[in-house]
Amino acid sequence: MVWLLDAAQVPEADIEALRGRLGAGEAARHARFLRPGRQRQFLLGRMLLRQTMGRMLDLPAAALTVTECAGQAPRVTLQGAPRPLPFFSLSHSGRWVACALSADSALGLDIEVVDPRRDLRALAELAFGGAEAARLAALPEAARAAQFYRSWSEKEARYKLGEHAGARCVSLCRPGLSIVLCSALPLAARVVAATLEVHR
Repeated sequence: MVWLLDAAQVPEADIEALRGRLGAGEAARHARFLRPGRQRQFLLGRMLLRQTMGRMLDLPAAALTVTECAGQAPRVTLQGAPRPLPFFSLSHSGRWVACALSADSALGLDIEVVDPRRDLRALAELAFGGAEAARLAALPEAARAAQFYRSWSEKEARYKLGEHAGARCVSLCRPGLSIVLCSALPLAARVVAATLEVHR
C-alpha cells in the first residue's frame, strides 16, 4: 500500500511539534537541508514512515527508531523484542510525500509532480539515452508526457528497489502525479490519502 501525504496541508504548529520526534542522526540531516521545503519533505517522510509502519505492526510510532545510513535508505528498528519489520520505500516531489509498505516484498517507490513547463525532450535525452528519447519524441504530445513521467518514475523506483530479477512495477493513478511502485514479488497496490497524527 502507498500512503500519500500533502505536505502543504500540515500546519506549521504541527511541523514544530514533529521536529522534536526526530532521532539525533535524523535531526542532524534535517538541519543540513538549506531549503525549508526540503526540510519539510524530509521531516514529514520520516513521520509518515513511523506512523504507517506503527499502524501496520499495531504499535505506537514512538516504538520505532529510524537511523540514518549514509547514501542508503534509513534503517528502522523496533524497541524491545525483535520481530520482522515490513519492507518500505519513501519518496517525495513538490508538496507530496509518499511511503510504501509491504510485509512480503522489497519495494522501490517514486513519485514525481507532472510539470508541463519542463522540456521533456531535453530531459529524455539526458536521462534515457538516444533510442528511448527517440521513441518518446515519436509519440503524440499528450502521450509523450505521460510516458516520460512513467519511464522516469520507473527508473527511480527500480533503482531504489535494487537488483531483483523479475521485478514488477505498477503505475498508480493520481491526477498531476506520476507514481510507480516496484516490488520483488507481485503486489496489489493502491494509493491511500494520509494524515499525520500529532499528539502534543
